[in-house]
Amino acid sequence: MDIAMEEARAAAARGEVPVGAALAGPGGRLLARAGNRVEACHDPSAHAEMQVMRAATRLRGGARLVDCTLYVTLEPCPMCAAAAIHFRMGRIVFGAYDPKGGGVEHGPRLFTHPRCLHRPETVGGVREREAGTLLQDFFRQLRA
Repeated sequence: MDIAMEEARAAAARGEVPVGAALAGPGGRLLARAGNRVEACHDPSAHAEMQVMRAATRLRGGARLVDCTLYVTLEPCPMCAAAAIHFRMGRIVFGAYDPKGGGVEHGPRLFTHPRCLHRPETVGGVREREAGTLLQDFFRQLRA
């Protein structure tokens, strides 16, 4: 989660919503890291989670991540949660909960849907206060 937090802070410094992600393979080996790049790429799908899942599958030469853990500073949105299903992500560890835009513990709760193709293990609230404060400060400054 340390790397994901570093990426979130770097995203904020670039003017992006401060969400960071890191993806670890078996044994905890870092496969990919990224922060949001929605504004820089003019791409609404350039969320940190999407970037690391894509990078890890390219690196590994396969489309499945069942033996990997995704660390992300914010509860994945429905788009990223759905992608995690299709990437067959093994485990997702996230920081702050997202009552408005989340797709795991809030909103559509995709992993609990009866027709869900794959259900990654999830752990939420890891460094929740730190991740939440980073987001709150970013949006407070944006509104000022």
